[in-house]
Amino acid sequence: MTDQKTAPWWRGASVYQIYVRSFCDSNGDGQGDLPGVLSKLDYLADLGIDAIWLSPIHPSPNRDWGYDVADYEAVHPDYGTMTDFEALLAAAHARGIRVILDEVLAHTSDEHGWFRDSLTGGDRADWYVWADLKPDGTAPNNWLSAFGGPAWAYQPLRRKAYHHKFLRQQPKLNWRNPDARAAALNVLDHWLGKGVDGFRLDVANAYLHDAALTDNPVETATAGWRWSAAANFQKHWNDSNLVENIEALADVRRTVDRHADRFVFGEFSEEAERSGGFAAPDVGLHAGYSFPLLHARKLGPDFIRRHFELLAAHPDHWPCVSFCNHDVPRTASRFGDASPALARLLLALLLALKGTVLIYQGEELGLPEADLTRDQLRDPVGDLYWPAHRGRDGCRTPMPWGPGVNLGFSSGTPWLPAAPEHAGLTAAAQAVDGGSTLNFTRALLKARKASPALRLGEIDFLDLPAPLLGFDRVLDGERVRCVFNMSGGTVAGEAAGEALAQTGDIGGGLFGPHAARISLL
Repeated sequence: MTDQKTAPWWRGASVYQIYVRSFCDSNGDGQGDLPGVLSKLDYLADLGIDAIWLSPIHPSPNRDWGYDVADYEAVHPDYGTMTDFEALLAAAHARGIRVILDEVLAHTSDEHGWFRDSLTGGDRADWYVWADLKPDGTAPNNWLSAFGGPAWAYQPLRRKAYHHKFLRQQPKLNWRNPDARAAALNVLDHWLGKGVDGFRLDVANAYLHDAALTDNPVETATAGWRWSAAANFQKHWNDSNLVENIEALADVRRTVDRHADRFVFGEFSEEAERSGGFAAPDVGLHAGYSFPLLHARKLGPDFIRRHFELLAAHPDHWPCVSFCNHDVPRTASRFGDASPALARLLLALLLALKGTVLIYQGEELGLPEADLTRDQLRDPVGDLYWPAHRGRDGCRTPMPWGPGVNLGFSSGTPWLPAAPEHAGLTAAAQAVDGGSTLNFTRALLKARKASPALRLGEIDFLDLPAPLLGFDRVLDGERVRCVFNMSGGTVAGEAAGEALAQTGDIGGGLFGPHAARISLL
């Protein structure tokens, strides 16, 4: 059981993810920037979050919009300067808000100096994963890129191919080379020395590869998701997701633990059980998240219960929980009609769950997914798979701050168009509406912060019939009952009445559409 007096700050914290390019533009160039983030710190403090997670802030050619890093120790000029970052860090800390950076250490940009040196056979020749082509000129093995096609790119300068799990412009860093691994860990030390409070690690399941370059086995499952991308036709057990990946995670955690009171969590996009994603905080990273909650699309109690049944097999692991981020469609659209009632139901559910909560920018406003045309897309995934998959830009459109053609984001032309669907949901309009989703979220975050059971307690599920979902959060004698109608219809019956009788909020066994009750027992 967690001791609330000694628990680290990140257990049960609420972390707000900022996709910097789309958050707030301070200078009218259409790009969100660090001074823009600083200008919204009072908004974030009023919201009640504990920390902000910034999408990658480093220089990048933007083939994958910052997730292809060209220099780990600098700031992208679109976002400002190092002085701007230091000012943001100081101002956030002055408000009691911690700052977490997004670091991409499994691969770099092909424009990074490390790769340029590797390409010419210099001192860093083995810092990336290189292999000979087969005699007929085809790829060294069957590994497939997550973004489509073989996960190898031929380079005539070395007469070899290099491995890339994503775009060909994102060569895989060789964590089996001790110098390359040390350099990656030094990136963390560099920013920890500047005072950042921790890191979100991109594709933390993918640090290690099979040294023998063994083929990946065939995926035999026939679920519909298999057809969504070519990479799903194989199990990614050798290009990534190795069991020994956990020792790389432990190296990361030990690096971070040398600095007091910091936090490191990872994204485990595949095979979290296999790759160390559910490890205990003293074995792997402090925490992590996998994709079942992010990929779920069918509203009902099952997706929550199944995920926590999975987590129950790893009782020492501390999870992060999230329904949305920069890679998936916005929550209220993914689960249904994107109505304010549905958005609030899912916000209440998220903030009642056990774990460190990750809230994507705009979720507090109940934003729906933006409907973009193909010519408006900037995401390489959308360009590749259109029209079956429109890519990730629909959740990356500019944050709607207020009225105007760009909804208060920029006086110039935004890098992605402001979404017309967001015009009635701006932060300015919701701030003065006592019944808005924004003020609903503020109240939820305040209640979570005030309740040790909601932040740190165990989760005990109630035996309720669908579409009801119920659980208690319990810690040191405090018990908070959480009951949700995971449907758009009214639930009537004895089970609803019994579950809710103790809350004092409802009688007669009736529970309205998308209703939620969170009450201290």
